[in-house]
Amino acid sequence: MRPPELDTFDLRILRELQEDGRLTNAELSERIGLSPSPCLRRTRQLEEMGLIAGYQARLDAARLGLGVLAFIQVHLERQVEEAARDFEAAVLALPQVVACDSVTGDSDYLLQVVCEDLEGFAHFAHDILMGIPGVRGVRSSLALKRVKEHRRLPLDQLKPVPKSADSAAEKAGIYGAGSQKGM
Repeated sequence: MRPPELDTFDLRILRELQEDGRLTNAELSERIGLSPSPCLRRTRQLEEMGLIAGYQARLDAARLGLGVLAFIQVHLERQVEEAARDFEAAVLALPQVVACDSVTGDSDYLLQVVCEDLEGFAHFAHDILMGIPGVRGVRSSLALKRVKEHRRLPLDQLKPVPKSADSAAEKAGIYGAGSQKGM
């Protein structure tokens, strides 16, 4: 998959929204140095491109009483497409699973699971997860302490495309709401 061509303003928008998804368009435009109309147009374009997948609040699991975080390696009995599809469908229905990735190595899947306590985790691992047809075995690790957590992507690794005349015009605020470039 070829990465999209993003200029400096696009990357600034992504960086700022990654830090605070509740920014108003006025606040965002001020932070990135672009007038509000082109800022909003660019943000909507980034959403339409699927680069901004959504907005949500980060909740504190421990304060909500979900104090056990576990990482579970799952091994399937058979490595065939049907078994994988069935397992993935079952996992999608489990609210305790907050992330599931198909992985390389010794296991087939890596799950991130949140439970209320160790008793709840034991019930989930033994009764629910091992009860899914096709699961051969699981290996779990409990998180003792969170050292780092964020979902921010390292956007500094991306190289912006050179500024275009349109970007300079947008910064100057030439394009108003509903204006079309090149017209």
